[in-house]
Amino acid sequence: MDKYGLIGYPLGHSFSRDFFNEKFRSEGIDAEYVNFEIPSIDRFPDIIAENADLRGLNVTIPYKEKIISYMDELSEEARQIGAVNVVRIRQQGGNTHLKGFNSDVIGFTRSIAPLLESTHKKALILGTGGASKAIHYGLRQLGLECRFVSRTPREGMLSYDQLTQETMKEYTVIVNCTPVGMYPRTECCPPLPYEAIGNDHLLYDLVYNPEETLFLKKGREQGAIVKNGLEMLLLQAYAGWEFWHSED
Repeated sequence: MDKYGLIGYPLGHSFSRDFFNEKFRSEGIDAEYVNFEIPSIDRFPDIIAENADLRGLNVTIPYKEKIISYMDELSEEARQIGAVNVVRIRQQGGNTHLKGFNSDVIGFTRSIAPLLESTHKKALILGTGGASKAIHYGLRQLGLECRFVSRTPREGMLSYDQLTQETMKEYTVIVNCTPVGMYPRTECCPPLPYEAIGNDHLLYDLVYNPEETLFLKKGREQGAIVKNGLEMLLLQAYAGWEFWHSED
């Protein structure tokens, strides 16, 4: 039986395992999907060595960047983004070949594109982790100018206390790429001046549990269009399946 799985820590928030195992049952695929909750990326080689039937992996927080050093090959998008969330595993004659892909950008762009209007020209990206890199890449593909917002900003980034009324009016797309607001800490949200958000804003949260984060709730109450990351998750999962079975 082929095996697929998810690498990350922690994994209590994810339902990829249920999604893929239901897919396998409904489509009669002889495979299983398991979680590999590892507290350190150093455990990754052991997972590969101990699971000879492993054919593919998804990668989530906090290893989308750290896992790159273990790859034998990267897709062009993964290389440009600098983050991997899908690993294709080929095992032949005792040799293992790992290729890293990024399906986040596919899921995100296909999910947000129908909501974008001609007035949406600039975006704020909250967070600087592996997911944010794919979001930045995708937004630029869609023609938007972007700025990162971080609690510890580097050159060219904004801090949360720099988000003035004028800045919020200029940047009408806001994408949360942080885990702030994710279950079980649903009472939290990124520290934005929400009173500066209006009906010309679009707020997108990569978090999908809960269905409406406090970030989205505050935006909706101000009249903004809001969307969570569930559709992105589904779209990137389908793309990941294609990557696992692709031939270069």
